[in-house]
Amino acid sequence: MGQLQLWLSALEMGCFFGLLALAYYLVLVGAGFFNFAIGPYAMVGGLCTSYLVIYEEMNVWAAALVAVLAAGALAAVTELAIVRPVQRRSGGGELPALVAVAAVLFTIQQLAGYLFGYTTLPGQALLTFDPVPVGDTVVQPSTVLLLGFAVVAFAALATWIRYTRTGRLLRAVGDSTHAAGLLGLPVNRVRLIAFLLSGLLAGITGLLFASKAGVSSLSGLSWALSGFLAMVVGGTGSIWAPLVGGLVLGAVEVFVPYYFGGQSHVYGLLFVALLFFALKPSGLFVRRVRA
Repeated sequence: MGQLQLWLSALEMGCFFGLLALAYYLVLVGAGFFNFAIGPYAMVGGLCTSYLVIYEEMNVWAAALVAVLAAGALAAVTELAIVRPVQRRSGGGELPALVAVAAVLFTIQQLAGYLFGYTTLPGQALLTFDPVPVGDTVVQPSTVLLLGFAVVAFAALATWIRYTRTGRLLRAVGDSTHAAGLLGLPVNRVRLIAFLLSGLLAGITGLLFASKAGVSSLSGLSWALSGFLAMVVGGTGSIWAPLVGGLVLGAVEVFVPYYFGGQSHVYGLLFVALLFFALKPSGLFVRRVRA
């Protein structure tokens, strides 16, 4: 495998991790909460699409729409039926809600296995066209779609958060939910929007990446951990920070096994996690809290 192909693979993996981290970022900024069910939402997006196309012979675009809406609905239910009631009963405590969301993660995985089976299904391509030549290699359509979606998603959400009223409300609520409530801001509506957008984003990301690597009901946990680590590495100082963190992990995921072989990328990711948790837990980009 040539160096250019390695860099393209690292870029693709980095964009995938970065998009998952962006879904985490939306909930963290809008609700001040780590939603570890992001990975299962992405898994549902990919697995539901493949199941409907393969076993129900549904049109791929219709199947993708159903799957993404299902991921968004799961995110909304997580907020309305799990996180919000648990935080209300615990006086706003985060630990009980985190435990509840961890239970949601495994529940979605088991439910997906029951509904769609426990075998790995091939992902479905939304578009088919000839590979794009780049230097001495070619870029597959699945890679083009994933990279293109990453650029569009980050740019669109950055614009939305900075220039729209709802986007500014998202940041205000995330800075201090208590203060936002005292000011009469629609805290519950903003939190629901954050969860819903993160679910839709994760669902699309999962179905796009599944066309490259396949997807199973067990994919959710590893994707959840990868997205969380990408956000930890990038930090929350900018909406682009999750992408930077994802690209760092993508490089580790591709280049470490290339040079050291085997499952060395697992140890590489563990080393990166320990390094940032120990020396820079706020990530590469630190969020400034407005006075």
